Amino acid sequence: MQYRTLGRTGVQVSSLTLGAMNFGRIGRTTQDEATAVVDAALEGGINVIDTADMYSDGESEEMVGKAIAGRRDDIVLATKANMPMGDERNHQGSSRRWLVTELDNSLRRLGVDHVDLYQIHRWDPRTSDEETLSALTDLQRAGKIRYFGSSTFPAYRLVQAQWAAREFHLGRYVTEQPSYSILQRGIETHVLPVTEQYGLGVLVWSPLASGWLSGAVREGRKITTSRSAVMPERFDTTVPSNRARLDAVEQLAGLAEEAGLTMIQLALGFVTAHPAVTSAIIGPRTLDHLHSQLAAADTVLSADVLDAIDAIVAPGVDLAAHEKFDTPPALLDPSLRRR
Repeated sequence: MQYRTLGRTGVQVSSLTLGAMNFGRIGRTTQDEATAVVDAALEGGINVIDTADMYSDGESEEMVGKAIAGRRDDIVLATKANMPMGDERNHQGSSRRWLVTELDNSLRRLGVDHVDLYQIHRWDPRTSDEETLSALTDLQRAGKIRYFGSSTFPAYRLVQAQWAAREFHLGRYVTEQPSYSILQRGIETHVLPVTEQYGLGVLVWSPLASGWLSGAVREGRKITTSRSAVMPERFDTTVPSNRARLDAVEQLAGLAEEAGLTMIQLALGFVTAHPAVTSAIIGPRTLDHLHSQLAAADTVLSADVLDAIDAIVAPGVDLAAHEKFDTPPALLDPSLRRR
């Protein structure tokens, strides 16, 4: 396992992070299964666990808390808030009112008195940066969080938040958690240059592109990944963007074979090769999934292999741009771009 410094915090973290989104109802995992995955991940050298309040409506946090009991100080523990937690309209977002309340809920579910990294799950256009950063700064000073970060923020919002922290003399985001894979390289254009400029640690999610790069998706083979059962439209190969992904996957599979690598090693080795990336979040549902991903922990791709990847999917290109989660609201709502 490789270890890197998380932004400018001085905290050393593994190049792979254990993501707990599949713990509980979403991944149909039991507590025993989740604990076994955590045990194996820690034994394999992973020292970061990332979860969120909304994963299985809090069940993931509860499972993580039970799995790490007695060894919490050995783990860099991260969670997130902002997504809806129920039908109440104010049980979501990035307001002081909600963040103060929901952090206490997360701490209770996790069974800890603080988290190392508290992340705003998505940018909230209804809440000012000053409001959110002020609340996070106070929670940090209270000792309930050590650091705070953002997740899937557009580049311009990352910049604005940094300036707001400076203007109002508040704590700043020290990490960003964007989506990044060989098939979705858009963050190379704007987000990663900004994170490098401001010294942010970067924890990338979906490095296997929702299973497209797991080795299970190939031409002529029925797609039976767990994600395809939940979101079949994202794997319908009659859709042009999905066809483009499958064509790229076939070329990447040939490249991996020539290099003596699995598709997972190629995919994880690619994202962790970028100098702006600190760690790649893996989300295994089973021990077999975890072991296949841990095998990529020390993968270092040669310049020739990275050049070949660039020839298949050009730098800065998203093969499924419509699946991005950081699109400015005005591009989605026509009323916001008309007087």
